[in-house]
Amino acid sequence: MPNRKASIKDLRKSAKRQQFNKKISDNLKQVLKKSLKAIEAKDAKAKELVAAAIKAIDKAAQKGLIKKNTRNRKKSRLTKRLNKSLK
Repeated sequence: MPNRKASIKDLRKSAKRQQFNKKISDNLKQVLKKSLKAIEAKDAKAKELVAAAIKAIDKAAQKGLIKKNTRNRKKSRLTKRLNKSLK
């Protein structure tokens, strides 16, 4: 346990940030799984779910949870899968 006031405040701040980041990353994982399942099942809502997944990926990258290249790779692979299933 920290002793100084600043250290205690840092601990509080990092706990809040950790909670915020976990919420975003959990949402990202959940949306990605749903969209991949819809693509595999060739569901009619696959396009909408992929759009939601891309939005979540962009938000995670904007917040600094994933890097720019990771964002681009995930979006590219997701759209590639969607296009392949639509053919």
